[in-house]
Amino acid sequence: MPNTQVLEGQAAGMPTIDAGVRIGHVHLKVADLDRALAFYVGVLGFTETYRRAGAAFISAGGYHHHIGLNTWESKGGSPPAPGTTGLYHTAILYPTRKLLADALQRLIAARIPLEGASDHGVSEAIYLRDPDDNGVELYWDRPKDQWPQKGDGSLEMFTRPLDLHDLLKELER
Repeated sequence: MPNTQVLEGQAAGMPTIDAGVRIGHVHLKVADLDRALAFYVGVLGFTETYRRAGAAFISAGGYHHHIGLNTWESKGGSPPAPGTTGLYHTAILYPTRKLLADALQRLIAARIPLEGASDHGVSEAIYLRDPDDNGVELYWDRPKDQWPQKGDGSLEMFTRPLDLHDLLKELER
C-alpha cells in the first residue's frame, strides 16, 4: 500500500529532486557468483573491481562499482516467481550506438537469447535475462535534440521493433 502522506506531500508542491542526482549502482542477488561474473565480466565486458565473501563488485571505466553481485541471501537460490514484486530489470546505458552494437555482437557470440529489441524514439534497447533470470536492458540514448516530440512540444516516447541487422551495421561504420 502506498504511503499516502508522501503522495499528498508531492501533490502539495514539494520541490522535485535535484537534476544532478544519478543512480549510482545496482546490487543484484545471485545464486552463483562465478556464473554471474562469467556473464557480466566475461560476456558484457565489465571489470571486477573488488571481491569479498559472497560478493563481487564490477564497473566500467574504473568507477568503484556500477553493479554489485552477491549471494548473501541467495546462494543456490531460485529467481522470484512470476507475479511477485521485485526489480523488473537493470538498464545499462551505453554512450554510443556503436557500443550497443558491440554488446549485441557479444551476446550473439555467447549465444545468449534476447527477449526483445525496441526503438523507443529517445533510445534503442535490447532486452535479455542474466543467468539468475534478472531482467537486463542494454541501451543507448539518442541525442536530446533528436527525441521525438508531440505537436505541443512535449516528449513522445513509443515502442517499435528495433532492426538488429541495422544496429550491427554500426560496427562497420
